[in-house]
Amino acid sequence: MAASVVYASVFGAVLASMRSLATRLVVFDTSVVDLTEELDDPVDVLFGTQLGGGTDINRALAYCQSQITRPADTVVVLVSDLYEGGIREEMLGRVAAMKASGVQFVALLALSDEGAPSYDREHAAALAALGAPAFACTPDLFPDVMAAAIERRQLPIPDMTMHQ
Repeated sequence: MAASVVYASVFGAVLASMRSLATRLVVFDTSVVDLTEELDDPVDVLFGTQLGGGTDINRALAYCQSQITRPADTVVVLVSDLYEGGIREEMLGRVAAMKASGVQFVALLALSDEGAPSYDREHAAALAALGAPAFACTPDLFPDVMAAAIERRQLPIPDMTMHQ
């Protein structure tokens, strides 16, 4: 996930520089760190992203959910292998609630050039059933994914079966 953290930090800084978008960057392990204030400097973001082990996606999504003020204008991009150390049902419930409120939700299993990652297939399938696609994404494809998500078009989801 190290490459994903680097790319997510850089893309977060790029998105934050676009005046037409309000961008937040939240990183997590078992704790949640909001790096939004550092987005004007990608180096600060990278150095601020020093997390340890463990994963509590539910806690991170709870924080993100609390920050949403305009659901119909919100895209949440979760970069995670989906191995949840928190409460699975609550995590899925939060995604369902965000989707129901109008939030566009995308789960990137990896943001790197390394191909299909190891990820929790059960959670990926559960998210897909909620209308929240979960897939690996290369840095080259990410701008197209974000443009489609923002414009609420069909996402350009790559075929991961050829990499497995």
